[in-house]
Amino acid sequence: MSKNNFYITTTLPYVNADLHMGHALEFVRADIIARYKKLQSFDVFFNTGTDEHGMKIYEKAVAEGKTAQEFVDQKFLHFKDSVKIFGMYESTLHFARTTNENHILAAQEFWKRVYDNGYIYKKNYEAKYCVGCEETKSDSELVNNECPIHPGRALETIAEENYFFKYSEFTDKLLDFYKKNPNFVVPDFRYNEIKSFVERGLHDFSISRLKEKMPWGIPVPGDENHVMYVWFDALTNYISTLGWPETSGDFEKYWVNGNPTQYCGKDNLRFQSAMWQAMLMAADLPNSHQIVINGFITADGGIKMSKTLGNVVDPKEIVAEYSTDALRFFLAKEISSFEDSPFTMERFKDSYNAGLANGIGNLTSRIMKMAETNLESPTEIPEMKISEDWEPAIIAMENFNIQEAMSVIFKHVSELDETIQSKQPFKLVKTNKEEAVEIIKDLVIKLHNIAVMLTPVLPETSKKIIEITKSGKMPEQPLFLRKD
Repeated sequence: MSKNNFYITTTLPYVNADLHMGHALEFVRADIIARYKKLQSFDVFFNTGTDEHGMKIYEKAVAEGKTAQEFVDQKFLHFKDSVKIFGMYESTLHFARTTNENHILAAQEFWKRVYDNGYIYKKNYEAKYCVGCEETKSDSELVNNECPIHPGRALETIAEENYFFKYSEFTDKLLDFYKKNPNFVVPDFRYNEIKSFVERGLHDFSISRLKEKMPWGIPVPGDENHVMYVWFDALTNYISTLGWPETSGDFEKYWVNGNPTQYCGKDNLRFQSAMWQAMLMAADLPNSHQIVINGFITADGGIKMSKTLGNVVDPKEIVAEYSTDALRFFLAKEISSFEDSPFTMERFKDSYNAGLANGIGNLTSRIMKMAETNLESPTEIPEMKISEDWEPAIIAMENFNIQEAMSVIFKHVSELDETIQSKQPFKLVKTNKEEAVEIIKDLVIKLHNIAVMLTPVLPETSKKIIEITKSGKMPEQPLFLRKD
């Protein structure tokens, strides 16, 4: 295994979805890890993109009087433009589309391999189906005979002949895989959740729909009357984006030798850590390396965000008023790495003012004012070495605990503030200039190191601070303006 390659992917949102704060959390965190690995000189492949098949995509296209392909082409361009507000690292970013020809061919080849290995069969069945989830629902999953995720939307009843995946044959295989890979799902409590789910026994699930009822999907190989179930199709994007079924090149480099890592929300736990892993086993392909599970972003009091309730915070509006780095800062520092967390404007403003305007922004201005006033030349910045003081931040990042890493970094910010208050080099320079100068130089170097550590989280801000510390000049404008 090469330690120099790293592959990370988000889930693929439906192409017609407006990007909300939950998307922002997943995209920003995956981007932070991609940038962190890049900072460590890894060759990074960062995958995201759009899921473009299924009933609700087809319904939207029909409602707008467009063909499904016209609809998804237009929506993909909107998606690609929309993710820019999250500050995605474009040099490592690759966009997958499940309507791309290479993906369609890969999904069909994947189907053939699973079929040839004896894990796909055909049968008649009847089930309740939620178009919003693109998933069948058992009675135990329903609340008042409705999908709890999409209340108010009538369930469909599917009664037809479908192809099924022999999921039930993978109970023991998955449990054995989990035993051999104790860090496969992060955090531990989500791992325990999926292990308990699998231990209760898996049930075969439908992986096709009749084309006459659901015309917008990838044709099943050898049976033009059926299209693939949208999840079975979409999950293969994680390898089709690497050129699979070509097994050399990017697939070998990043999937086989790149510790393939998946970021997703807790509602994707079963799909990514059980269903997709069983599908990979069925196709005789290597499993993912790690699955990282986010909690949900909620409104105040843990209430679900809802346009109806008027408690939705739009990431576009946050970025427009405060900046992309301000959004990334809050998602990294104030939102739990793994549990549900609230996002309210009051919390956001308090955090912005304390951590950015009065925090790193004010600290940069104070230190660089002293440097510009009292140093004869810019401070020579040595290459940063990871000391024991910084080791906890590295460990936290390696464990995807971004919030903990931010706590460590901002502990260093507080320590620099305390040093200025206790040693007061701005006063000491009048009585002992030599000692004051050494203190100021040390402050500049430590500020520079903080900026380096912040690079994955606040790319634009850290770049400015690094430039400022090397130039020895005060910032021409405050990095962040306080918002009252």
